[in-house]
Amino acid sequence: MANSSNKKLVPEAMTALDKFKYEVASEVGVNLKDGYNGDISARDAGRIGGNMVKKMIQQVENNMK
Repeated sequence: MANSSNKKLVPEAMTALDKFKYEVASEVGVNLKDGYNGDISARDAGRIGGNMVKKMIQQVENNMK
């Protein structure tokens, strides 16, 4: 079993990120189900992740104003 070095700095943020992921997926028209979603296409996964990053950047920029 591989040892992951991808540790969360704030473990409590996982629920908020999951909620955010489902909201963004809904906005881009990708249906995610609870649990395993490994059957979605790489394109759809990229759309979700890309839009999440875009929204987070927009939020930080707005907070800097």
